[in-house]
Amino acid sequence: MVNDIAIIAIVGGLTGVTTVLFGFGGGFVVVPFVYQLFLRQPVVANHALHIAVATSAAVMIFNAGWATYNPQRRRNLSANILFPLTLFIGLGAVMGSLLAGQLSEAVIRLLFIFYMLVTIIDCLVSRHFLKGSEARPLSALTTTVGGTAIGTVAALLGVGGSVMTVPLLRKHGFSMKDCISHANPLSLPVALCATITYTINGWGKIPVSGFLGYISLTTLAILIVTGGVGISISQRYLPKIADGWHARLYVLLLIAVLVAMFI
Repeated sequence: MVNDIAIIAIVGGLTGVTTVLFGFGGGFVVVPFVYQLFLRQPVVANHALHIAVATSAAVMIFNAGWATYNPQRRRNLSANILFPLTLFIGLGAVMGSLLAGQLSEAVIRLLFIFYMLVTIIDCLVSRHFLKGSEARPLSALTTTVGGTAIGTVAALLGVGGSVMTVPLLRKHGFSMKDCISHANPLSLPVALCATITYTINGWGKIPVSGFLGYISLTTLAILIVTGGVGISISQRYLPKIADGWHARLYVLLLIAVLVAMFI
């Protein structure tokens, strides 16, 4: 139990760092580790992935909200990017959250791995992602169809949305700094919808105390506290990263999480 708490605390700190550096409010870091922890507990093993995804979504509300509230980040936000993209991401999040309750643990895990592979390959083959390009506005089709797709997939898999919004904005020529700044507020509608849905769908299904629907309250509390510490330290002490290297590190983190999920 002590080892589990220590692991959750370390993961929480990492979520804070990745929230600041890459706009990951928790999903890609939290899901694999929390999944493994609950998979080892026979009483809840059958719900391990739903618990991981639900708890991840709740963590993202706090991490993404905290990072968005930061005054330095707010100065970098553009209303033209956030709206109406946020609205369509929210619409997709409702659809994805409802769909998640109908899928089995095995299906969600396979979708998570497949999605990671597609995202990594897309980042590597896109000449705009690693090298950057001249910024251009988002089209109406990208905002509506793309936003809905982001919300649906992100809520379904508990990954927030930043893993889709960052490559999307990057391909439209935005710097990694701008992509990350917008990734956190764009993740909030996904996190809110997914948290509410997983709470309702999981109500009474976990045979032990300490859960709100599928959300593990103890795990959530530790992740929030340590995540806040990670965010504060990162915002204050981490050095600025060159745009090209920032993009490369982003892809390397995705690969690391994919490997963790396979293991």
